Amino acid sequence: MNHTPRFRTVLGCTLLVLSLGATATGCGGSDGHPLSGKPYDAADQVSLNAPKGDAKANPDKPLEIVAKGGDARITDVTVTDASGHHLAGELAADGARWHSTAPLAAGARYTVKVATEDDDGAPGSRTLDFETSPMKRNLSVKLGPKAGKYGVGQPVTAELSAPVKEKEARAVVERGLKVRSSPAVEGTWHWVDDKTLHFRPREFWPANASIEVSSTLDGIKVGNKLYGGPVKPLKITTGDRLEAIADAGTHHMTVLRNGEEIKTIPVTTGKPGFSTRNGIKVVLEKQAFVRMRGTSVGIAAGSSESYDLPVHFATRVTWSGEYVHAAPWSVGSQGSANVSHGCVGMSTDNAEWFFDAVREGDIVKVVNSEGEDMDPFGNGFGDWNLDWNEWRQGSALVGGTKDGRGPVEAARLRPHV
Repeated sequence: MNHTPRFRTVLGCTLLVLSLGATATGCGGSDGHPLSGKPYDAADQVSLNAPKGDAKANPDKPLEIVAKGGDARITDVTVTDASGHHLAGELAADGARWHSTAPLAAGARYTVKVATEDDDGAPGSRTLDFETSPMKRNLSVKLGPKAGKYGVGQPVTAELSAPVKEKEARAVVERGLKVRSSPAVEGTWHWVDDKTLHFRPREFWPANASIEVSSTLDGIKVGNKLYGGPVKPLKITTGDRLEAIADAGTHHMTVLRNGEEIKTIPVTTGKPGFSTRNGIKVVLEKQAFVRMRGTSVGIAAGSSESYDLPVHFATRVTWSGEYVHAAPWSVGSQGSANVSHGCVGMSTDNAEWFFDAVREGDIVKVVNSEGEDMDPFGNGFGDWNLDWNEWRQGSALVGGTKDGRGPVEAARLRPHV
């Protein structure tokens, strides 16, 4: 909203007070004064570049309002959509022209209120409505995971229907995807690729938290003729903070709930040539029974390393085939040697206990293995293997800025009242 005060009019009121005494109340309502009456209809004094009738305005073109004829000036313009959101704009110093400085939304209805002033200082007004044409290219967003309860390591994901490459367009997407947590956290989005974003906090989510994800992208211009579409909101919660730390050097797994140790389990991890990946992994799914074959991980059938085994109580942590599972055939090595093909194996009783204790999103961390490090993306959720500074660099909004919770992050992460 723009205001240009008219000091001439105010000063005139002051002079009336000095010279006319009680009659100076004419500034507020005496008959015949140009400011005392109802604002006149300024329809003939301003023009708008929006089409008339049922025609729709092009949302790719800025809105412009111009004072006509030279006998009036624009003093104020307010443009709002049906939801009450204001369209930013700029008024020329001489009041001759106002134009929008933010893009119009596609498929939206706007109300325009224009205030004017003629040469005598009398106020005029004009109000009109117009609609913008619907979007031609719709950017849909699928939020994940599905609604439910998860472990504190579960990232929020956003899958886009079209690639978004430019930093400015990515910033629009990030601003439009709102994440609110109770208790409040510091967090941000990270662009995995042109069509995928992940959101995580600086640290793991708080235990027993409520997380809501919503969008304000509907109708908003993202890029060249690409507009956001409606996005189904998402609500998830977290349970207790459950962490399992598998030490390939000591051949034991320690399980903690909310920071307190609740069980230590003898395990075996990957043997040389098949070493388990080091790093933080997140439980992806649980399968009570899986048929595991060496051919699925590139081991030739009939070779000395081939296998085809029925596996029970399998908790998956990578898409490439790492599980925590029952391995009754290796009980003699559990707690003393690493003999698996990359999974964390344990007795059937311990595997059943672990299977019942964990949920999707819980944390499994492998340390002291001879294996490679867990990839951040592409083989499950390795998001937590990036430190916070590295994670922030993947954001179009806060990447390259000083670490800390700035105004943008604070505006996007608010606790529930």
